[in-house]
Amino acid sequence: MGKRIVIRAGSVVAEAELNETETAKRIYEALPIQSKANRWGDEVYFSIPVECPPENQHEVVNFGDLGYWVPGSAFCIFFGPTPASRSPDEIRPASPVNVFGKIVGDPTVFRSVKDGDTVIVEPAPQ
Repeated sequence: MGKRIVIRAGSVVAEAELNETETAKRIYEALPIQSKANRWGDEVYFSIPVECPPENQHEVVNFGDLGYWVPGSAFCIFFGPTPASRSPDEIRPASPVNVFGKIVGDPTVFRSVKDGDTVIVEPAPQ
């Protein structure tokens, strides 16, 4: 079982579980992180002060996945189709991402997050 984090974005509070990748380790070690949310279809993303090389990259991700977008040093939360998706049930990032975790529970709560909302990511209470 991986480490857990709490993501606060606007009025949303959600927990996520990280996997055992180097990307997940680097992001966890950088917590807490505060940034500003951006929306791209059913994706919330925000830049973070963490650099990771490509690892465990996926061109298509699963509902609730957390991805790290290497070109923009961005933390991405996927909860539905994006403008790059080729079908209504495909979740396609702008370019491949390092998948480093998954939202626990219903990721569609992130639909209420707006561009510019403050995002805070921190370790979950033990």
